[in-house]
Amino acid sequence: MIVQGNDAPGLAPGLYIVAGPIGNLGDLSPRAARILREADVIACEDTRVTAKLLRAAGSDRPMLAYHEHSRAEVGEGLLERMASRSVALVSDAGTPLVSDPGHELVRAARQRGIPVTTAPGPCAAIAALSISGLPSDRFLFAGFLPARAVARDKAIAALAALPFTLIFYESGPRLGATLAALATALGPREAAVARELTKLHEELVTGTLTDLASRYGSSPPRGEIVLLVGPPEAEVATADALDQALEAALRTMAPGKAAASVAAALGLPRGEVYARALDLKNTNPESGDPR
Repeated sequence: MIVQGNDAPGLAPGLYIVAGPIGNLGDLSPRAARILREADVIACEDTRVTAKLLRAAGSDRPMLAYHEHSRAEVGEGLLERMASRSVALVSDAGTPLVSDPGHELVRAARQRGIPVTTAPGPCAAIAALSISGLPSDRFLFAGFLPARAVARDKAIAALAALPFTLIFYESGPRLGATLAALATALGPREAAVARELTKLHEELVTGTLTDLASRYGSSPPRGEIVLLVGPPEAEVATADALDQALEAALRTMAPGKAAASVAAALGLPRGEVYARALDLKNTNPESGDPR
């Protein structure tokens, strides 16, 4: 097990995950700016975009493109650098690894005993949730839905019964079709479309999925978009979500422990959940016998 703390004065060798602004350069933290000035190399998605960030941070450090198409080629070289030098990883906007490549690099670094440090900061998904007015005690970030209609509809169906606010990233040209698919599958749930967060033309539009699908169906917006969908009504969510959660928990837990875990997660009475767990266990005795 590797135990580590925050970076001390002067950057030690390792990997630094640095969150940048999602639009407003004023949101770059002093600590993030310092890391960008002191790191030996900056790994980034697009060097043209990151060049603007480095200018704002007062940094002249060299950049290396690390993205979906180069990670296999570049990753090993970055890992070798981290053994004796500091590498900062940034994304085009916000917190790296959130719908961006990078988790393989973090995993490999930790497996090699290389310290991984976070300089946290803005994230579009959390920023949108904080101003949406939708329930924020439990939420699920689902990234981008699949582009193909069949795969997209399957992904929506898998999320339909979950009693959480759902958060997606989406592009302007695809927004209308995505909202229409969500409205068809989920009905008139509360939803919000957030665009251009922290920028001059920041906008948040709320309404039902049906209303928003109609609004954006023929007039796709510009800019970076976060789409939020409120949870289903409690009585609709309970039965399906409970069974799904219990079936998953029963694969690795005894009924009592499974019931306790699921009851806490879904906010349901433990006795009722335990009774349902026993029903499912008796119906499907092959689900395992965890000790």
